[in-house]
Amino acid sequence: MAEPRVPGPRDDELELPCGETLDPHAIDLGMREYTCSCGDVHAVVTDVHPPSRFFPESLVAVLQETIDTADEFEEFGTPHLMGVVMEEFPEKVAVHDASDDGAVGYAMLWATDFDSRRLHEIVVELVVELMEHAISHAEDDAAITEFESQMLEFDVSEFVEQYRRRREFETEHDRPV
Repeated sequence: MAEPRVPGPRDDELELPCGETLDPHAIDLGMREYTCSCGDVHAVVTDVHPPSRFFPESLVAVLQETIDTADEFEEFGTPHLMGVVMEEFPEKVAVHDASDDGAVGYAMLWATDFDSRRLHEIVVELVVELMEHAISHAEDDAAITEFESQMLEFDVSEFVEQYRRRREFETEHDRPV
């Protein structure tokens, strides 16, 4: 006898922001995008992707030194970046906890309504906002002025374009810069 089907994803599937479902086992650790049956391309991020996916190692080091985490993670990393994205765009990010699934190679999976390039821009924009907020609390007026001046010249799209080109995101030879 057939079992009645309840609408929505099974426990082992992730419902994407578009409403389609994804088998988390279909995500390879090297994937940055998933081509969905809805016709869109969704960015995929796992907790094993380093923050240098979005920023140079030198900035990652500064963020890790500067930001204290109050969670189970030893240092600031990709889960925190994706948490900021989820806070800003809760309906545009789906998350899957795979910590009990040893077959996938990651503990957390995020799939977004954005492609990987747009997600990259969003992450950079949000970190710049966090930095602006942090610098606003500085007691050094010269540092604040210098930061604000630099941010006026900073072009997020151009940064992302250059960074992605340098990282060779289109090949298997991707490496930090």
